[in-house]
Amino acid sequence: MRKRERYKLLIEHFTQNFPDPETELAYSNPYELILAVVLSAQCTDKRVNMVTPALFEAFPTPEHLAAANPEEIFPIIRSISYPNNKAKHLAGLGRMLVEQFHAEVPSTVEELVKLPGVGRKTANVIVSVIWNQPAMAVDTHVFRVSKRLGLVDKKAKTPLEVEKELVANLPQELIAKAHHWLILHGRYICLARRPKCEECPLTHFCAFFQKYYPNIPDDPENKVGGIA
Repeated sequence: MRKRERYKLLIEHFTQNFPDPETELAYSNPYELILAVVLSAQCTDKRVNMVTPALFEAFPTPEHLAAANPEEIFPIIRSISYPNNKAKHLAGLGRMLVEQFHAEVPSTVEELVKLPGVGRKTANVIVSVIWNQPAMAVDTHVFRVSKRLGLVDKKAKTPLEVEKELVANLPQELIAKAHHWLILHGRYICLARRPKCEECPLTHFCAFFQKYYPNIPDDPENKVGGIA
């Protein structure tokens, strides 16, 4: 099956079954989202959502966060992975937002990656979720699912290479949605250690399934709707 056909089938499935995907991180404004995304690195959204209410209450604005030191932030986020580093990142992020960006979260990837704790993936999440820009954040789920489905070349070895290929092959208006489609499909169906192929509605065009289970009859109509 050609790559173009795989993209066509991916889009058809998700636009029909999951047309309006959203991040699972809880937030009410761009400032809260950027804090949540920084905390979510190598940590589950579920765990982050357990911590952020107290964090948002303690530091409700960039100005409050800018006035804090890592030692004040650490006890609130101690159950998050790498809390020492993330407490330092958040303190520095607050100061930079106030000092360089007038306490506003930047709207471009180029500006966002200047902030402590914000890499390209985090920046892409912010611009796609908040401003619906055609940015593709490639985390471990997106990387794994796009490779397994056969959406990107086997030679794509880095998140940036995968990002570029996905962006080049997806309609611009669907890139932000496709980011959530791939993340959530990887989170609940296409698991790293044991993908739930028996539940997956995408096996009829999945390169991984066709390679490792070529003799298993596939009937997508008898499967659940994936992440929907």
